[in-house]
Amino acid sequence: MIQPSKDQEKIWDHFQNEGIDSFSRSQGRLEFLVRHLSPTGRVLNIGVGNGILESLALKKGIDIWSLDPGERAIDRLRQKLGVGERAQIGYSQSMPFTDEYFDTVIMSEVLEHLDDAALKTTLDEVHRVLRPGGLFIGTVPARENLAESGVVCPECGLQFHRWGHKRSFNIEQLSDVLSTRFVNKEISERFFIDWDAVGWWRKLQGLLKKFLSWRDVGTYGTCRNIFFLAHKR
Repeated sequence: MIQPSKDQEKIWDHFQNEGIDSFSRSQGRLEFLVRHLSPTGRVLNIGVGNGILESLALKKGIDIWSLDPGERAIDRLRQKLGVGERAQIGYSQSMPFTDEYFDTVIMSEVLEHLDDAALKTTLDEVHRVLRPGGLFIGTVPARENLAESGVVCPECGLQFHRWGHKRSFNIEQLSDVLSTRFVNKEISERFFIDWDAVGWWRKLQGLLKKFLSWRDVGTYGTCRNIFFLAHKR
């Protein structure tokens, strides 16, 4: 099984526990994804964040399952939502589920954390656990400039991306990656913001950014994502 580096795991563990407020802007994006889910199917979410997607899915009556390598994040999800063994500790590269077990698999802001080997193995695993014709949906940051988020550890000098991103995607690159295992139905850039959670000044900034995104100008990576929807071959 291909596992991420210990440094990568430390970054994930920090943001899903001590830095959990970093997910506060994800509500709009996750609400959008949940609208694509059917209440009649079994759904797997890979990468739990702060559990917003699971909470939204349960309110819709969806049979939601979760997978994440963070033991503390999974324990918190079990305690908060009472999902029991439907929340599992594990890696996307080696999922603890049987073949063709899920109708839908979600990976939102996860694929950009994987190197080439882990990405290939993860897509193989998503394909394995999906039923024939099953849905694979999610998001990645749009055209992110990885260098702009580079930081260095003052103790050891290690240089790394502040959120642990390993790769950047544009629409063409993501389409090529997914088409090796799936039939792409939609791959498009979207602008997400949690309008209910911000004040009037942030709303104004959000409207300006949304307008600039329509005109294809402005910065990328913050609230601007590539949404993908594909089916298992």
